[in-house]
Amino acid sequence: MRFTATTHPEIILVEPLTFQDNRGFFMETYQKEKFYQAGIPYEFVQDNHSSSIKGTLRGLHYQIIHAQGKLVRVAQGEVFDVAVDLRRGSPFFGKWVGEILSEKNKVQLWIPPGFAHGFYALSDQADVIYKTTEYYFPEGDRCIRWNDPDLAIEWPLYKGKHPLLSTKDAEGCAFSQAEVYK
Repeated sequence: MRFTATTHPEIILVEPLTFQDNRGFFMETYQKEKFYQAGIPYEFVQDNHSSSIKGTLRGLHYQIIHAQGKLVRVAQGEVFDVAVDLRRGSPFFGKWVGEILSEKNKVQLWIPPGFAHGFYALSDQADVIYKTTEYYFPEGDRCIRWNDPDLAIEWPLYKGKHPLLSTKDAEGCAFSQAEVYK
């Protein structure tokens, strides 16, 4: 595996070593010791699988209580994946990182606790699988508006059309009013 920092040094691209032949491929997506050696010493407690149609935007989600680190990958299709630093003392507070994750590039994104996360489905179908470092905690669940002008995320919207959103995502709060980490 190769671990590469993004424009935010704590958000890491993880490129698994892939073995491909005429039958298909094999790749190791997680190995505790390799992650620890790369400076990601977290235990994962939950796996999630999300399936979305083209134009769906999910996020920007986070848990203010029991903050989750996430290891995100795409099993089918392609997404634009985003993480926003919500740690008030961080020099990157309010800054975002966006990466294309796809079944073709097989790249994973490590997002540490203290970040909001969201993604936009670029392909007709996108299956996103992610591990979390904390269990889902509904009482701590929060959502920031995907198109908040203070964040100015450059979402690659399909034909410039408004994304498909859940009620929760459509009613997300403004970044300026969001609960953040101290």
